[in-house]
Parts: sequence; C-alpha cells; structure tokens
Amino acid sequence: MSTKRKKTQAKNTNSEHKQNISKLDKVALWITNQVGTMGFFLIIFTWTVSWLSWNLFAPKSMVFDPVPSCVFWLFISNMIQIFLMPLIMIGQNLQSKHSELRADATYELELKGEQQMDDIHKHLEEQDKALEEILKKLNQ
Repeated sequence: MSTKRKKTQAKNTNSEHKQNISKLDKVALWITNQVGTMGFFLIIFTWTVSWLSWNLFAPKSMVFDPVPSCVFWLFISNMIQIFLMPLIMIGQNLQSKHSELRADATYELELKGEQQMDDIHKHLEEQDKALEEILKKLNQ
C-alpha cells in the first residue's frame, strides 16, 4: 500500500468571504462591528445624558426640547434605531454566512483527518501482518 497521497490545499474562508461581499455589505459589516462596541455605547450614553441634562438644567430660554416629553430627542433616537436595526440584521446575516463557510471548511478538514487516520491504521495493520509473516519465517 502506498502512503503517498495527493495533497489538497485548505480553503481560506476569510479571503473567500471577503471576495464574495459587495461594498454595501462591507459597510453593513463595519456598522455592525462598530455598533457592537463599548465605544458606541459610551457615545450614545454621553449624547443622551448631555441632551437630557442640558434640557433639564439649562435656563428656560435656552431649552430646546423640554424634559418631560423630550419629543425631539425621542424622534432622533427612534431614527437612529430604525436605520441601525436593518443594517445590524444585514451584518449579522453576513457574519452568519461567514460562520457557515468556516464550519464547512472545518468539517472538510475533519473528514480529511479521519481519512488520513484510517489510511494510517490500514498501513499499520499491513505492517503488522508483514512483521508477523517475517517472524513466522524466522521462527521456522
């Protein structure tokens, strides 16, 4: 039995994924990655605290969005949410596709590994048989 085997190149799922996404998809991924950070949270938190503090503690003549209702703040917050939700969902779908590519590549590698282990076992069994035959001939 020959132990030589044709080597196949492993897939680079990261480069494969990057080649198959459009510029708009890259923008959606970038936004998804940025929104999911503490930096983004701190920006939104700081903006909210600043907005509400100004409209709560500023002189009445300088208040532009009265605190009990904060209609303008709610409008802007809702617009941010409305635009971010679909972008995040698009980004998550793209990330999911990338995960599926990685899972498929991992599965292929595991199959190759199992096949190689089977080949090694067969080869070792054949070596055992050959050694047993040699020992029988030597002991005769």
